[in-house]
Amino acid sequence: MAPVADPAAAFQVDPIYRRQQVPYSGGEAPGSIVVDRNERFLYFVEEGGTATRYGVGVGREGLTVTGRVKVGRKAEWPSWTPTQNMMRRDPRLLQFAGGVPGGPQNPLGARALYLYRDGRDTMFRLHGTNEPWSIGQAVSSGCIRLTNDDITHLYDRTPVGTPVLII
Repeated sequence: MAPVADPAAAFQVDPIYRRQQVPYSGGEAPGSIVVDRNERFLYFVEEGGTATRYGVGVGREGLTVTGRVKVGRKAEWPSWTPTQNMMRRDPRLLQFAGGVPGGPQNPLGARALYLYRDGRDTMFRLHGTNEPWSIGQAVSSGCIRLTNDDITHLYDRTPVGTPVLII
């Protein structure tokens, strides 16, 4: 019997949400990250008036952090534990209360950038996803999702302390 292919691996993201270089005229400094929740794009600001634009999935209305935060920590193949609020909203998540180890089946995907405000973890992340069809959608519990390829690309360019503006 032939192995069953992973449907997520074969999924093609809408071309508008594929990573690309774009002009950038906003006020954030090179090396900063800007997330536009309404347009479903994340911008990594570059020198010379450009940015790398990534398509993202965002949190459902009312379930996200906004404003200025910083990358406070980074993890490769991070583990995931749903928050108390997530489990309250969706009792099916109680089965994961003990956490899910890192790996391809983990909801945080290949990498995670942990967002902090005033030195405290906001409990929101920029992270990969094993559900690439969610890119361009407002479906998460508040985190910003990128494809695993895109979060790996962003992770490699983003040091701890990077400023992030979420609008």
